[in-house]
Amino acid sequence: MRASIVKQGLTRRQLLQNIAATGGMAVIGAGFIAAPDAAWALEVTEISEHDMATLVQMARDIYPHDRVGDAFYVVAMKGYDTADHKENVAKGVAELDALAKAAGAEDYLSTQWEDNRVALLKQIEDSAFFQTVRGGLVTGLYNQKAVWPIFGYEGESFSKGGYIDRGFNDINWL
Repeated sequence: MRASIVKQGLTRRQLLQNIAATGGMAVIGAGFIAAPDAAWALEVTEISEHDMATLVQMARDIYPHDRVGDAFYVVAMKGYDTADHKENVAKGVAELDALAKAAGAEDYLSTQWEDNRVALLKQIEDSAFFQTVRGGLVTGLYNQKAVWPIFGYEGESFSKGGYIDRGFNDINWL
């Protein structure tokens, strides 16, 4: 995902063409971010659009799942759009962007290769910012019931009599 700033005054068609051309999220001023496939959009109120787009890309780089859509990562990161997180997110993203600039990119979002972004994340993995985002992703991403079928998880089994009679002993792969 690459963020790009889209100028106001574009037609809907021009906007969608610009988003598709960049191959990433579009930061459309005034607190609005849209996906290239228009499958999701997000309005931010406290943190900047750039910070939210960076958080979403960070989330995808920390826990990469090709079959999990960006919309799930957006839901997981939406909790950071609060006044309580604003300062820490801004500082963390600024640090990440500075490391990306030192590595020759415009910012973290402009870093083209996943391996290069992961290398940047490894440089801040001991920071409170990184640990907060990583820790929040564990519940923010994996507790979404809509993502469970992607991983083959059927949910809790106690109310259905447990796993013993629901596939526990299915070993037809032998």
